[in-house]
Amino acid sequence: MAELKTKVNDSNVKAFLDKVADEQQRKDCYEIMTIMADVMKEPAKMWGTAIVGFGKYHYKYDSGHEGDMCLAGFSPRKAGNVIYLMAGMEQDELMQKLGKHKMKGSCLHIKKLADVDTKILRTLIKRSADATARKYK
Repeated sequence: MAELKTKVNDSNVKAFLDKVADEQQRKDCYEIMTIMADVMKEPAKMWGTAIVGFGKYHYKYDSGHEGDMCLAGFSPRKAGNVIYLMAGMEQDELMQKLGKHKMKGSCLHIKKLADVDTKILRTLIKRSADATARKYK
């Protein structure tokens, strides 16, 4: 079985975020990091080369594939920031009130943080992390 590339590591989160070229996106990343750290009560850690994550859970699929992943995380991408939520969160009634976003699978795409209600975003992050932790207990 291939070794997982997305693992928690000691890379510097601030150094990673400081490389985000667009100034507004960089500011949004720092705000998302602050929100997630507050919600999760955990420090930010790098997962792989491009995910800022918080907390950790262990998963194991019926296929035998298993590994660790962050309970909450985000990644700056060229088109905006991606926040990783548990699959199925697109059904949450709060998604309708979040603001301008796209949801693809478990990836919440936000171009600008100002486009969404950050109080609702906090709640979605918390619900997702709690549901994931319960599922993989």
